[in-house]
Amino acid sequence: MSVVSAQSPPGSVLSPEKPAEGASELAPAARLWPSLAAVYRAQLSRARVARIPLLFVATFQSVGIMIMMRGVVDTRGEAQSVVAGSSVVVVAYVALNLLAQYFGQLRAGGGLDHYATLPVPPAAVVLGAAGAYASFTVPGTLVTAVFGCALFGLPLGNLWILVAVIPLAGAALSGLGAAFGLLAPRPELATLLGQLGMSAALLLGVLPPDRMPEPVRLARDLLPSTYGVEAYARTFGAHPDWAFVGADLGVCAGVGVVSLAVATWAYRRAAVR
Repeated sequence: MSVVSAQSPPGSVLSPEKPAEGASELAPAARLWPSLAAVYRAQLSRARVARIPLLFVATFQSVGIMIMMRGVVDTRGEAQSVVAGSSVVVVAYVALNLLAQYFGQLRAGGGLDHYATLPVPPAAVVLGAAGAYASFTVPGTLVTAVFGCALFGLPLGNLWILVAVIPLAGAALSGLGAAFGLLAPRPELATLLGQLGMSAALLLGVLPPDRMPEPVRLARDLLPSTYGVEAYARTFGAHPDWAFVGADLGVCAGVGVVSLAVATWAYRRAAVR
């Protein structure tokens, strides 16, 4: 054991106030937006490979629903509801159902531990995955909307409204899907919740509301995707009421903020367990 002499020069002994020469400092905490962009790119790359067959299933499912409803609907208003609802169902299938399965499997398989070791804010993980899954629905939603308009003879002039409907409805449904997957104690239960949510979006969003009993209409009003359906359906008229369209999109945006905040809280809760 060596002993430092009392006559040693002051600079020869490391003082507790001074860090050792060449010692590396801790990296600054990762910022939200760069982390969000990194997670988004990684999730989008992963989804492109693993989810393309399921996207075809979601698109063909919506197209098949419209073909079956072609001989059932009687009025133009009902046709508008069917086309708008079938288009948003593609978003519900991917953003709600598949995202619930993804986070449920991620939690069960220990994947959250990997994200917990990275200097990434929890909000970036949830928002990045939700944004990637919502973006992945764009091709299928456009194909469904164009096919539905051609099938029912509806105008394509206001198809641009999907630029707002897809991200806003997708944010609301993605937040719910992520919360289902992160809060469910088992992945099987997360899958069940996601499928039930998608079934609700299918039945309550595609069927014309005029034919629903009053209790079912009330349940329809509680579903966030309903407001995306209503916003899109209103644009088929000759003179759309854009104030109502904006109000419906505002509801989607508000629900999206709340649901994504709940999903972020659920991620923190699941990551520390």
